[in-house]
Order: sequence, then structure tokens, then C-alpha cells
Amino acid sequence: MERHDAVSALNRSQHAVSTLFGPAGERAFNVRYWDGTVEGAGNGSAPFTLVLKTPSALRQMLLPPSELSIAEAYLSGVVDIEGELSAAVTLAELIKSRLSSARALVSLTRDLLLLPASHRNGADDVRGHRADATVAPAGHKHDRARDRAAISYHYDVGNEFYQLWLDTRMVYSCAYFHRADDNLDRAQEAKLDLVCKKLRLERGERFLDIGCGWGALVIHAASRYGVQAVGVTLSGRQAELARQRVEAAGLSESCRIELRDYRDVAAVGPFDKVASVGMVEHVGVDHLSEYFASVFGALVPGGLFLNHGIVSVQAAHPMRWRDSFMRRLWRADAFIDQYVFPDGKLGPFHAVIQAAEGAGFETRDVESLREHYARTLDEWIARLERRRDAAIEIVGDHAFRVWRLYMAASARGFATGELNVLQTLLSRPFQGRTFLPPTREDLFT
Repeated sequence: MERHDAVSALNRSQHAVSTLFGPAGERAFNVRYWDGTVEGAGNGSAPFTLVLKTPSALRQMLLPPSELSIAEAYLSGVVDIEGELSAAVTLAELIKSRLSSARALVSLTRDLLLLPASHRNGADDVRGHRADATVAPAGHKHDRARDRAAISYHYDVGNEFYQLWLDTRMVYSCAYFHRADDNLDRAQEAKLDLVCKKLRLERGERFLDIGCGWGALVIHAASRYGVQAVGVTLSGRQAELARQRVEAAGLSESCRIELRDYRDVAAVGPFDKVASVGMVEHVGVDHLSEYFASVFGALVPGGLFLNHGIVSVQAAHPMRWRDSFMRRLWRADAFIDQYVFPDGKLGPFHAVIQAAEGAGFETRDVESLREHYARTLDEWIARLERRRDAAIEIVGDHAFRVWRLYMAASARGFATGELNVLQTLLSRPFQGRTFLPPTREDLFT
């Protein structure tokens, strides 16, 4: 690029940044351009720096503008964030808000069209890009084969990768922090115990864990509560390591791990107690009735089911047609669907309760762990970033960025109340009885 063109690209980029985020002196973050030019935050202290690595960065990021195009610019490396990514995820909403002005949109488009379409100097190559970086839909959404492919895509990225940033038990769901100084290992053990206590597990009972991950809950339930435990998953990599962990714990006689769809769990029942922790998100709102009916059929009369899952608070709010249209245009949630959890759309909590009670369950207890999940994600992000080089060695830079971005965005969602995670205790009534104590006091003794 000739000097005149380089200066012009810098000026255009600076003008576009000003259109999007206001003058440099009014911004709460730094911006650094490909030539080393830096525009500092207005207050002199910034939680992060937005780095535009090439003259084409803003064009690739915002033409046409969408949540997905912004995310993909970061995933490709033409745009980077130095510092707190959890603070930087607000940029997408800020851009969306600014571009609601037709004048700002016209001004930005004019600047972007005058920028280079691409700038191949190596910075915008996707390093370590997975061959299956996105999942192309095959078959009908949430049919068995497609569910297996979606689960495999997310969880079979590599046990070694997850071991870098999860706790020693490899619990990939919200922890439960009793105290401010709890570390992740203690908090995850507390969560496992909370699930077992809410289910009132007793020695000799048959216990099922749907979506058992790497076996932490079945191992905890069998070793601490003396149950006969079965864990099911659709991830071959998870099942392999879970079986190894069961054997290492000396629990092969009381724990069994199976590759099995949630729709088939009645075939290995009946069970006295069932848990599903962080699995219902993969089911899909339209299939919740089938999910709860399957669990209901796997339980003995009087049995208990602890369903732990994320819900969208926003999904419970009425949406006008214009808002729905704008979400489609903005491609909201496309990043999560294409790069993180294929087909894993979150629904409102009332849909969960309606499907559960429609299947015959009675709702007995509900607890929100929202703040706990925000803290869990912060812990995961910090641990992943500390092991950045090892993570990139295992999965490549692209997948590292995917996980860093999705966890940072999720942490903000829980911190602001856009997302919630709820533990719901359900019973399969037997002649009007639930076999539960009259109060919750036993949980705290």
C-alpha cells in the first residue's frame, strides 16, 4: 500500500471509529491502529484496547454490520482485544445502537467502502482454524444424528483442552461459591453436593445423570452417597475419559457410563433419582416436552428429578415484530449457533416449567445460581488465558478465540441478568405423595 493510500486508510478508519464510538477523548477504551497510532481513553485508564491490525479490519468487521461479522473479525485475528474481553463485548451493542441512526450508517458505509477489501499480510489469516469451525446443518434440527453431531462438535474438541481450565473434577457447569475465598475446586465440589442433597440421595438408590460429562457427578454420588449410578452422554471423548475416571476411583461396580440419547434413558431404568446438569440447553425449546416425558418415564413413582439449566430472561419478554426483524438482520445469536453450541437456542423458564408439568412432574423447588455462574465463567476465562499458549497448541488460535469470546459474552449475560441458570427440583408424584421433608432445613445440616 502506497503512503498516500495508507494515510487515507488511517484517516478513514479513525473517522469510522469516531462515528461508532465518539471522539477519542470520550471513549472508555483505547484504540490502536495497524501503524502503531494509538488513541487513548478519555479518562486515561482503559480496561481494554481495541486493536485494528490491518487497513481492511473495519471493513471486514462491519460491512455489512452484524453481531456475527463483528465476532468473525475477532476470530480471524484482523481485530484483537488486549485486556478485559468481558468489558469489550459491550462494543457490539454500542455499534448496534449507533447504527440505528441513518446518518451514522451512511457516514460509516462511506468510510468503509473506501477502505481496502482485504490486506493479506498474515495478520488476518485464521491460525489453527478447525476444519469443522462451523457446523453445516444436516437433517432436521434436534433429530438424533444431528444432536450427536452438535454434541460431538462442542465436546469432542479435546479432553486435554478442557483440562487446561476446568477444575480437577472437570465439571463443565456452574459452580456454587459459599464464600468469597472459595476456589473453583471447592465451589464445584459444593455444587455436586448441592445436587445430591436436593435429590436426597440414599445408599442403594439407582441414580441417573443425563449429560454426565466426564463423570464428576456420578463419581461423587456413588462415593459419597452409596448409590448405583449411570451416566449417559453423546460425546465419545467424554465417555472414554469418564470410564477411565470411574475405574481410577475404584467405582466400576457402582458406576456405569453409556453413550445414549436422552430419549432412550427409560430403557436403562427405572431410577429413584435423576439429575441433568447443563444438558437441557441442547434439547431445544420445541423438544422440552419430549425431554421431560423421557425422564418421567425413567423414574419410579415418587422419584425426584433435578434439572439444572440456563434460560434466557430476554426470551420471556414480549417481542414486537420490528424487534424480531432487527434481531434477524443483526444476526443475533448466530455466533453461538455457528461456532459454539449448534442448535442450542435458549428459551424462557416458563417454557421449562410448562413442559415439565405437562409431562406429569410437580415443581417442588427452584433456585437461581445466576451470580455463581458469572463468577464461574470469570474463573474459567482467567484460567484459560493463563494457559493461552498450551490451549493454542492443542486447538489452534481460532478455537481459543471462540472459547474466550463465548465465555466472556456469557459472563456478561449472567452478570447483567440477561441470562439465568436455575436448579429445579421436580417430583413424579405417587398417590399425592412426594416423599420429601416438609422444609428445606435438611439441605443445610
